[in-house]
Amino acid sequence: MAFFITADECIQCDVCRLECPSGAIFSDEQQYQIDPYLCTECVGYFPESQCAAGCPVDAISPDPDFVESRDELEHKFQLIAEIQNSC
Repeated sequence: MAFFITADECIQCDVCRLECPSGAIFSDEQQYQIDPYLCTECVGYFPESQCAAGCPVDAISPDPDFVESRDELEHKFQLIAEIQNSC
């Protein structure tokens, strides 16, 4: 399951974006967003999701629209790692 950022609660501190190892978090100048196709919940990188753990106001929650199994998240991690290593 990917995560999403609740715009009303986000204080735009940038901690989440800096913590995201897959580059899934970005800002469109009005709010931070998480690309669910890049979010691996930090599977393959860390034992817990760094964005949610680091958010000082708990503005990051699991996205029920993007439910994925651990195997799917690991596969996504492997694809992202391959792309990052080829650059």
